[in-house]
Amino acid sequence: MLEEIRNKIKTVDIQKFRDLKDELTQKTSSISDFNSPESISLFKELTRTNEVLDLYVEITKLIKQYEDNLELVSDPDFGADAVAENNSILEKLTPLSSRFELLTATPLENDEKKAIIEIRPGVGGTEASLFGEELYKAYLKYCVAKGYKVEVLSLEQKAEGGINEAIFLVDEPGSYATFRFESGVHRVQRVPKTEALGRIHTSTVAVAVLPQFEYKDVAINQSDLRIDVYRASGPGGQSVNTTDSAVRILHIPTGIIVTSQQGKSQHKNKDLAMSVLASKLEQIERDKRAAEAKEIKSAAVSDSERSSKIRTFNFPQSRITDHRIHKSWFNIEEVMEGIMDDIIDETQKGIRGGNVSEGEVDDD
Repeated sequence: MLEEIRNKIKTVDIQKFRDLKDELTQKTSSISDFNSPESISLFKELTRTNEVLDLYVEITKLIKQYEDNLELVSDPDFGADAVAENNSILEKLTPLSSRFELLTATPLENDEKKAIIEIRPGVGGTEASLFGEELYKAYLKYCVAKGYKVEVLSLEQKAEGGINEAIFLVDEPGSYATFRFESGVHRVQRVPKTEALGRIHTSTVAVAVLPQFEYKDVAINQSDLRIDVYRASGPGGQSVNTTDSAVRILHIPTGIIVTSQQGKSQHKNKDLAMSVLASKLEQIERDKRAAEAKEIKSAAVSDSERSSKIRTFNFPQSRITDHRIHKSWFNIEEVMEGIMDDIIDETQKGIRGGNVSEGEVDDD
């Protein structure tokens, strides 16, 4: 394990990050408008670079301590303490090296963009709708903890509980990199509250994550659109607005329908809906390019992002299993409260590192 961590550290050109820190420090020292998007982006990049350098120092220090302790392992007086300390060092190194590997990984296409996340119930009826709402709230809590601004584009709730659909924008540059591997089918196994005999039911929720594209950046023929305005509605269909501020857009050639009804401004809702449409159309084009190129890596990422069954949430066992990286966590209650750092980081590390399963693993 230590040799693996040491080798990963050696593959990183740490001088590149030192030079980048100097460059970013110089740029940020002359900033006058700290609230401009460019300034915010520079400071975030500087923070990330500093974290990489701090992790490198901490990891190399721990490796040196481990190696020094090896010389004491055979000592009759200090051997036991040296072994115990090295075991503790390995426990510290594991999360540190994972974080370092994630921060220094080669970016993928559109990693720098904001994420649009869509959640819809799959099979399982009301139970699927309920879990869809719980997953939606878990992602929102994670975003709040991270300080990410969220813009809800569409939220269709059911009168009996749960949702038909939730679409929201994570208004944070680079959030697509964070959430892109959340795409796919999430399966839940638990005993529904309405189940009198205590039987475990299996339901599914589909999550789609798209990089946000401004509609001005994507060629859209206005004659291909049918735009309707209406009053936004809440659970049970009751009206929640007194003006026709909600917007529904149909892209006639593809049949794609997008809506935005959360804002009170019709103009803003239209802009948000057009942004979602642009992102969906761009996704179609990216899929076509990936299929034509037949690149193995693109295919693997594509499969893991969208239609495959990627995770199982087994509530009786308090277990979450990601089938792509063959890893399980046993803190399901924490994850549903938005404490997702470990599961998101480990998934990122596994998929970006190419450690992805070829097929689905059915861990019941």
